[in-house]
Amino acid sequence: MSAQKFSETLRASAAPIWREELAHPFVRGIADGTLAIERFRFYLGQDYVFLIDYCRVFALAAAKARDLDTTSMFSKLLHETLHTEMELHRDYCRRLGIPREELEHTAAAPVTHAYTRHLLGVAWSGSLAEIVAAVLPCQLGYAEIATTLVREHPNWQASRYAEWIRTYASAEFIASAERLRELLDSTTSQWPEAMLKPLAENFLTSSRYEYLFWEMAWHQAGWPL
Repeated sequence: MSAQKFSETLRASAAPIWREELAHPFVRGIADGTLAIERFRFYLGQDYVFLIDYCRVFALAAAKARDLDTTSMFSKLLHETLHTEMELHRDYCRRLGIPREELEHTAAAPVTHAYTRHLLGVAWSGSLAEIVAAVLPCQLGYAEIATTLVREHPNWQASRYAEWIRTYASAEFIASAERLRELLDSTTSQWPEAMLKPLAENFLTSSRYEYLFWEMAWHQAGWPL
């Protein structure tokens, strides 16, 4: 039997967190359309702010890549985030009557601020492998959530949030997440345990922030003061 890949070890270590994400009422409300539009509106603004810094993380990863194929991969991820993922948010906001200027000037809530500082800190000071470990919970997590909602909710296309599900369950988005997973596994295949530890910590921290992001959106939790 082949040894477990590092990405599989990471996923297993964070399994309790990912289960809570899948069971979260915000996520379930996306599938059946029962999620209150006010909660989704709050999420859109915060996720848009998050994605702006997420683009910076991909740009830094592209700069740290040691070969053209890897640079190209992160450049493509940056382009897809800017022109597909963020356009999804802009499109929903147009439907909700939210001006683009308002969306782009959304103030980061506490969880958004903390999560993006975590990712940017890793991107500035960490290795390329550390960056990949930090972003995988977002990339793989959204793909897993969306594909699970499609599988478990036969009428998901009737949801007012069907376009959100369709975007993250698309073959293109899943393929991008899998390329990141494969890069991490190929990079770390011969690494000793000591070198893997900071990557595991980054993955677990990002997984926790992913759960907290859903919690924040559900409670529309901004700054208390």
